[in-house]
Amino acid sequence: MKTMKNWLLSGLLFLMVSTVFSQGKITGTITDGQSPLPGANVAIKGTSAGASTGFDGKFTISSTVNTGQLIISYIGFQNQAVNFTISNNGTTDLGNIVLVSNSNELSEIVVKSTVVDVAKDRKTPVAVSTIKATEIQQKLGTQEFPEVLKNTPSVYAVKGGGGFGDSRISIRGFSQNNIAVMINGVPVNDMENSSVYWSNWAGLSDVTSAMQVQRGLGSSKLAIASVGGTINILTKTSDQKEGGSIGSSFGNANYLKTQASYSTGKLENGLSASILYSHTMGDGYVDGTDFVGDNYFVALGYTTKDNKHDFQFTFTGAPQWHNQRSSSITIAQYQKYGVDGEPNIRYNSDWGYLNGEKFSMTRNYFHKPIGSFNWDYKINETSKLSTVLYGSWGRGGGARGAGGVRGSSYTADAFRTADGLVDFDKIQAYNSGQTVMINGVARTRTEINGNFQNSSDTGRKGAGTATDPYVYNSTSGISQISSINSHDWYGGVINFNKKFTENITWDLGVDARTYVGIHYQNLNNLLGADVYFDNTDKNNPNRVLTNTYTVSPSGNPFSNATAGDKINFYNDGNVNWYGAFTQLEYSKDNLTAFIQGAVSQQGFKRVDYFKYLSSDPLSSTDYENILGGNVKGGVNYNINEQHNVFANAGYYSKQPFFNAVYPGNASIVNPYLVNEKIMSVEGGYGFRSKIFTANVNVYYTTWDDRNLRINDSNTTTNNGGYYDYTGISETHMGAEFEGNARITDKFKVNGMFSYGNWEYSGNANSTLYNSANVELSKALLYLDKVKVGDAAQMTASLGASYEVLERVTLDANYNYNNHLYAAISPEKFTKVDNKGSLELPSYGLVDAGFSYKMLVGAKRDKSVNFRLNVNNVFDKIYIAESRSNFFADDDLPVAAGQPAGSKGTYASNNMLYNGVANVNQVFFGFGRTWNFSLRYDF
Repeated sequence: MKTMKNWLLSGLLFLMVSTVFSQGKITGTITDGQSPLPGANVAIKGTSAGASTGFDGKFTISSTVNTGQLIISYIGFQNQAVNFTISNNGTTDLGNIVLVSNSNELSEIVVKSTVVDVAKDRKTPVAVSTIKATEIQQKLGTQEFPEVLKNTPSVYAVKGGGGFGDSRISIRGFSQNNIAVMINGVPVNDMENSSVYWSNWAGLSDVTSAMQVQRGLGSSKLAIASVGGTINILTKTSDQKEGGSIGSSFGNANYLKTQASYSTGKLENGLSASILYSHTMGDGYVDGTDFVGDNYFVALGYTTKDNKHDFQFTFTGAPQWHNQRSSSITIAQYQKYGVDGEPNIRYNSDWGYLNGEKFSMTRNYFHKPIGSFNWDYKINETSKLSTVLYGSWGRGGGARGAGGVRGSSYTADAFRTADGLVDFDKIQAYNSGQTVMINGVARTRTEINGNFQNSSDTGRKGAGTATDPYVYNSTSGISQISSINSHDWYGGVINFNKKFTENITWDLGVDARTYVGIHYQNLNNLLGADVYFDNTDKNNPNRVLTNTYTVSPSGNPFSNATAGDKINFYNDGNVNWYGAFTQLEYSKDNLTAFIQGAVSQQGFKRVDYFKYLSSDPLSSTDYENILGGNVKGGVNYNINEQHNVFANAGYYSKQPFFNAVYPGNASIVNPYLVNEKIMSVEGGYGFRSKIFTANVNVYYTTWDDRNLRINDSNTTTNNGGYYDYTGISETHMGAEFEGNARITDKFKVNGMFSYGNWEYSGNANSTLYNSANVELSKALLYLDKVKVGDAAQMTASLGASYEVLERVTLDANYNYNNHLYAAISPEKFTKVDNKGSLELPSYGLVDAGFSYKMLVGAKRDKSVNFRLNVNNVFDKIYIAESRSNFFADDDLPVAAGQPAGSKGTYASNNMLYNGVANVNQVFFGFGRTWNFSLRYDF
């Protein structure tokens, strides 16, 4: 009996060991229905077994159970459960597993911090679109970073003057000054005027893992100026999968970009690191807009063994310089330097040759690195603390022309060659005392105290006689100077997240920032003159200067921001921000609701080193503290697995920008200062299936007591002046649709449509200042029912992609823009019966691309990626924006004493282009561009 018992025990033990250690394998390929999904996570439910897919989308996972369920997850796609059955020591091949896209979802896989407010599909009640890293890598090419969003509803992205990084974006008719841009939860809009200069962030496309656009007030808990929407940019982290890439891209206009990156992955000791560097250069599509840019990114991370603490440090920057096209150019000027009446859309009136080399008077150069330290602390299963501390150190500015010769600036015909370039050699000759022909007359410059002296003086001295209305001097000259806009910026956001129950979550946090903007001008090039005279510093008048300073960015992110001689103005803008926020979220079954509130105090202080004597109290003001805040809430209800509806509403009391607190660049607080008020309501419907997804949104937003500053487009007579508007009211309403369809596993279609009605309401006040901040005039503007300009109020797109062979894909997209109006130009709105905003011709553009991924390596776990992009395939000529509002049936201007209308209209004089009066100052969009990229991923 004892022997029999031992045999039975041994047999049972053998069966148990055989069961526990039997090794079956599961294989398969994860795709999006068109191409493989590398890096997808595959896990056996209820076990610790897991694997990731390779570059070909394939995975192999070992299992100690014979039956079970795989849970497959990938960023931007719905999690999918797949049942499996395997025999002992056998292998089960599940074949192709197609994941369904959640186009508006970013998985918690990439969002660890509760500081980052990412909208979740069928849960967060906001209108949202998500662009994934793969799409940015593929389709951006030589386009600007915001342009990757142009096929998003209610988004209008254009290139501005066409310089590298000079693009701009509008959402629902609101400019990017009123769109919150967040990078890993850190707000990056300038703290004085909320500006975003994309040239400072040219490298973001290299390091972005995903980008989410929330239209409307959005889901951010911070009291930020997200009137039009929020752009959430999530950069790569240190603990991404081990590997790297090397790539290069080249395109039209001698575009060349090289890039390399590497990530260690998370090591056994919890440490991780990622680095990236890229270099970009080219001639620019627009003539004379050469550029050079670099981008660096460093990320270091550490996660404790118990996963309670996660630390991430990132530091990224993109030093660059780029020549610009910033002067206002009329359609007639584009035509003058074109062929057969067609405009030369590449024409740039700001550049030429100096001593045989290219020279541009207008150049932007800047280096704005940002460093952040993130700490995520999982206190327990229901509590989490997320902290981000950050700093940014901007150094650089923008160069332009200053002064003049006998009343003429450098852009005048007197200094223009036959082919439309600026004759800088002629300017240099005149500045140095040589006799040159100016408007058919020989002119020689006069010395001052034995020197040829430049200054801000244009040479025009005011009223003369009726036959010669201006008096000129022969002493002034032309220089290149820069407006420096450097800053030091430090801040932090702390968020405490508490899950009270399975259904109720509470957030509480603080947001603190301090900012010093450093503003002055310096001298870059005397262009042949001997000295520069400046009399603007009351503490040190009548200075004669000779030192000049570079128009290239400093490679040192912490360089001295105040070194060197200053001219014309020198002041600091100090802004302090203290905010607190809270949010309560309820989620149960198919219902999600939230209510959120935030309060902030902004303090504005102005320090002026030139305008006032140092003994004057106005040389350094006290802080003007202004309280603001917002409250918003929303609810989403999932009717079933396919249908959901949502609604949200909010109210903002928004502090005005710095220049509205201290108008006219003086140190006197605006006596009529009030907060701007924004109210918004929105509703939406979503549909989801394995074949088709769609979102429909409607919105209504009002904005009262708005302040606005814009540059005066008439730079010839006002030499860099500006308008300050107060009391503007606007109403923006509209509807949006966005959809994606997977017709077959290889054929995908996407589309969007948006229609807006964006108008001013009531009247507003306008004040014109010249470049010396002297008030020139005031006017009442009649803006009621005038259309809001600078963005197309109707947009649509339709795109498709098709995998013609395995890993070979063709794609194309058509983008249409209509109801595009010019920006308001004050001189056209001083009468009640004005004609409103000028409507520009509609236009549609076709973009196309070709992709091929070749798997390489012994295990075919590496890849070589080829991509060809062609933008504006049919070379469409179109007007992207206008700074003026001259109508075809407007009368031509007449001289004093002549009857109005005696010269006829622009139309009757054949002064039209495509139905638009050719005296309008416009920027054309780019014609056909292309780029080819090659990248090796390992």
